[in-house]
Amino acid sequence: MTDTTHATAEALVAPGKGILAADESTGTIKKRFDSIGVDSTEDTRRAYRQMLFSTPDLGAHISGVILYDETIRQSTDDGVPFVKVLEAAGSIPGIKVDTGAKPMALFPGETITEGLDGLRERLAEYRELGARFAKWRATIIIGEGTPTNFAIDANAHAMARYAALCQEADIVPIVEPEILMDGDHDIAACEEATGRTLDALYKQMVADRLDLPGTLLKVNMIVPGKGNPVQDDDATIAEATIRCLSEHVPASVPGVVFLSGGMSDEQATSRLDAMNRMLAAGEGAPWALSFSYGRALQAPALSAWGGDPRNVAAGQRALAHRATMNGRARDGAYDPAMESAA
Repeated sequence: MTDTTHATAEALVAPGKGILAADESTGTIKKRFDSIGVDSTEDTRRAYRQMLFSTPDLGAHISGVILYDETIRQSTDDGVPFVKVLEAAGSIPGIKVDTGAKPMALFPGETITEGLDGLRERLAEYRELGARFAKWRATIIIGEGTPTNFAIDANAHAMARYAALCQEADIVPIVEPEILMDGDHDIAACEEATGRTLDALYKQMVADRLDLPGTLLKVNMIVPGKGNPVQDDDATIAEATIRCLSEHVPASVPGVVFLSGGMSDEQATSRLDAMNRMLAAGEGAPWALSFSYGRALQAPALSAWGGDPRNVAAGQRALAHRATMNGRARDGAYDPAMESAA
């Protein structure tokens, strides 16, 4: 791989910085807009993302932004492409390229992520549009008899093929195997399923000749299912997560960025902080630990904005605050008192 892709991967997990996931599908962002009573149209979606991307000093704590196909083609009111707005802010533009997790035939309760057909050509177009990294998400479900090894292997194979096509196109691939929080499983079940999934993923990526220093991992923290009566504390989650990553993620991977699915805004921040404090107090780790949050960065901004152009500044302040808090957590320097001091 080129020195550029290695530099891009490292820049995405630079100290004090992490990734803003703004790649919600049209269906997902409609649900978000429904929650604030705003119609989801191409123009309201553009206005919302313009508010996010033009936040003053966005690049101070946001190293990169994952875009959706619609969004990477859009521009500001003044006609400036969003990609250029992000670049000017010091944030690297990225793109979601999978087409979603679909039910896996003959494997009830499990999913396979689609989107490989035509991906080479789409990646070439996205590279022309300015994308320098990409993301592909697979969902792994803990249930009665799941996840099966077949579902894990099938998703690992698809992610490795996606990643190889990205590297061919000079784009940094983020691979995102997400063990969902849905269910009543305990933290040990999450750790076991995550470990199996990571083993399969990296076995396949090595077989596909991926250059691991030019990739990033996006993954869940090791947490119990939402329905489990025992909800472990931050220290337990941090210990389990670091242990799992240490046992299953190659040292040549430059960084791990966590997803925030199922966690509150402040939980996502405090748990990341707990992990980085543990690493700082111990022997460290070969890879950086950072964030790639969607809802946990956007929810306060969405609520403050509310679809009203008069509230753009309020929405931007809310995003800037959460970005700052998570930037601190990336360095193990977060304090909950910072929330009320803002």
